[in-house]
Amino acid sequence: MSATEAGSSQVKSAVRTVRLLEFFAGRPGMHTLAGLQEALGYPKSSLYMLLRTLVDLGWVEADTTGTRYGIGVRALLVGTSYLDGDEVVAAAKPTLDRLAAQTTETIHLARLDGTDVVYLATRASQHHLRPFSRAGRRLPAHSTSLGKALLATHTDAEVRTLLPARLARVTDNTLTDPEELLEELGLVREQGYAIDREENTLGLRCFGIAVPYRSPARDAISCSVPVARLTPAHEQTIKNALFDARDQLMRAARTL
Repeated sequence: MSATEAGSSQVKSAVRTVRLLEFFAGRPGMHTLAGLQEALGYPKSSLYMLLRTLVDLGWVEADTTGTRYGIGVRALLVGTSYLDGDEVVAAAKPTLDRLAAQTTETIHLARLDGTDVVYLATRASQHHLRPFSRAGRRLPAHSTSLGKALLATHTDAEVRTLLPARLARVTDNTLTDPEELLEELGLVREQGYAIDREENTLGLRCFGIAVPYRSPARDAISCSVPVARLTPAHEQTIKNALFDARDQLMRAARTL
């Protein structure tokens, strides 16, 4: 085998490893070898050897029978390292704390990653009725206020290129027509904030604002509140607090 062929084989193996780990990350639980092969299309013998190697290294775990596989604990190192080393996450901490105290609701800092947004930091609501939230959670950009706020910092042409021709329906309120989404993004650009009207979670309304310390923006903040608790006065308080937090984050970003 030539050096070029050897290098190509190593790259192919690396790509397969990453795709396998991404498959596990996106589909929690345990999976059989046959199920993995069907989903990924890898040769069975190569897939088995790759799984065994990753099990030995701790990146993949096998059940007691050795026939079902899932993400391993060492994979957590990558996620925590990313968050621990991100300067924006560190600089945002006091602003997020203040925003959570002002609104008493659930707060998120998220980053656009392809067609999704990923939570970088969260602050739990002070109320018993509150949404589930954790750093690392990935959600469709088109169904969230965070995602719509970030997509609105792109041109319509860029959004058309980024998103699929038909958007996945998360709830009955989700916008699935890209043209309808583009129309709403125009409104987001005018008013400076985005709203998720139970488009990602029924019973929950979210308000999101991009933090444009770069262009297009890649990070945004949001506040999520159960519709049962949302009054016009509370909504205005949330919007005002989000705009103030956006400005604080912009100032903090200039020092990085």
